[in-house]
Amino acid sequence: MIKNIISLLLLVISVSLSFKHGWDTFTYKSNPEAVKTMAGLGISEAAIPILGVLTIAIGVLLLFPGTFFHGNLLNAVSIVLIMALASRAHNYRMVLIEIPFLAMPLIMIWLKYPFKN
Repeated sequence: MIKNIISLLLLVISVSLSFKHGWDTFTYKSNPEAVKTMAGLGISEAAIPILGVLTIAIGVLLLFPGTFFHGNLLNAVSIVLIMALASRAHNYRMVLIEIPFLAMPLIMIWLKYPFKN
């Protein structure tokens, strides 16, 4: 029971973060700090909408039991990609900030989908 509650809580947090980051990616031009961060990571302006679509797709994949694992896997891979780009840009603070966010999909995979019997 507690395992399902923790899994549900992590699912809600992960899906809401995916949708929020996806939306923020589409509206990045109104946030100069986001433009600076993405440029610092070496992400081109042409790749930004692709990242937004990927992030929203991850949020949708997490909602269904059949794609829950794949959504978490893509989420972990995208976080590792961000960590690698930040490391290449010598932004080690960002790498450290992303560690808990990397742990979240891995814990969710271990806990499994909360509503599956």
